[in-house]
Amino acid sequence: MSKRLSNNRKHQITFIKTETTTDDLGQVIDEKDVDYAICWADIKTMLGKEYFAAAASQAERTYLFIIRYRPDVETTMKINFKGRIFDITHPPINDGERNETLTVIAQERL
Repeated sequence: MSKRLSNNRKHQITFIKTETTTDDLGQVIDEKDVDYAICWADIKTMLGKEYFAAAASQAERTYLFIIRYRPDVETTMKINFKGRIFDITHPPINDGERNETLTVIAQERL
């Protein structure tokens, strides 16, 4: 089983988590992004939707990142792939509820 899962994962990605430092009153002093986890992923593109905003056309670049199942991936995280940053846009999907693979839907920052 694990050999089959690992053979499909060709790209190394890094999940990034934002750490917040607060003072005694609970006010945010500092926020910084830190590398949280490195995973192997299969990356697929979804068809982009063209939309018009303020009379200008912008393309959405949405990608599927398929990784080995891990329960700690959150929508507040970001993904770094070869220096490109992606925002997770939907809750991660436990494919088939089998705890084998996780599909993460994310949009590239343009």
